[in-house]
Amino acid sequence: MISIWFKDYTVEYLEGLRNANMGKHIGIHFTEIGTGFLKGSMPVDNRTTQPFGILHGGASCVLSETLGSVAGWMTIDPDKYRAVGLELNINHIRAITQGSVIGTCTPLHVGKRTQVWQTDMTEEATGKRVAISRLTLAIIEQGTLSAQKEHVIVEKIRQA
Repeated sequence: MISIWFKDYTVEYLEGLRNANMGKHIGIHFTEIGTGFLKGSMPVDNRTTQPFGILHGGASCVLSETLGSVAGWMTIDPDKYRAVGLELNINHIRAITQGSVIGTCTPLHVGKRTQVWQTDMTEEATGKRVAISRLTLAIIEQGTLSAQKEHVIVEKIRQA
């Protein structure tokens, strides 16, 4: 199967994108890149639960938007374009209170100007579906946004 990615990205490289942004703040990690999917994990802990102790729906949205936006970005020339969210739809299927959520993001449509990505979120311990989402992205030229970083900053991963 032919890869959909613009270039050969690694999980280590994607982990370097987690510098001072929401994904890092709530503990999202990229875990696997396949020829047609991107996987990541997110803890269910005090950063991602709502006051009653269950996974916050907004945290699931952040996992979906993070995986979908990065996956979309991985399909385009990052020196010329950016992938930005237009619409996010999510169905919360099952409540969980601990452990981790695994998100598997796959493309439904990869076009020149728009993309649609689906993220299936499951509980790591049981494999049961927690949520499913659909993210629509706009592909815009660099410099289209009034206040954006000129280049994506990738933090070097330190070997322990």
